[in-house]
Amino acid sequence: MKRVLLAAALALTASTAGTAHASVLTPTPETSPSPEATMPETSPAPEETMPEVSPSPDETTPGATASPFGPGCAAMESNLAGIADKPAGTALSEVSELSTLSEAVKQAGLEEKLNSAKDITIFAPENKAFDAIPKEARDKLMADKDQLAKAINYHVVEGKKAPADLAGATLKTMQGAELTVKGSGEDLTINGAKIVCGDVHTSNAVVYVVDKVLMPQ
Repeated sequence: MKRVLLAAALALTASTAGTAHASVLTPTPETSPSPEATMPETSPAPEETMPEVSPSPDETTPGATASPFGPGCAAMESNLAGIADKPAGTALSEVSELSTLSEAVKQAGLEEKLNSAKDITIFAPENKAFDAIPKEARDKLMADKDQLAKAINYHVVEGKKAPADLAGATLKTMQGAELTVKGSGEDLTINGAKIVCGDVHTSNAVVYVVDKVLMPQ
């Protein structure tokens, strides 16, 4: 009887040990690691660009000037090409059709004044305009420095005047009296004098070559 009980006890012990051993050897089910939290990808903000702005119609490329107009421009073309960067007094001396005016400017002592002026408009009588004055009267004018200076200043106004600025305008001259402009566009007269070649640019002036010498009243 004791042997039977002993055998049963041994069997129970063996069964318990086997179960424990199996429990130790059975691997714990692996659990997948939780996926790492990631921030959603965002597209980079597009670079801000300034819209292209077209230049205003009033804006012009530096150094660009309008083309001269008038029936006499062709004859002066070779001279006009080289005066755009010259001051007014010097520029007049380089246009052969304005040689008499240039001489008068020098006689009156006004070349430097015209060269140093900031912005002016000159109504420049061509040589034929001086030739139309009787020789005695012309010689007398050229010999009188004060009267000559007044006459030349009567051909000069402040500011660079484009043709559109002249249409129908009354202009105060550097001599003090006024000039009256009639017409519009390229069909303009100044105190009755017709434009031979207009809108000619120097570095500090706009020149309108005219067919008459303008004399103050």
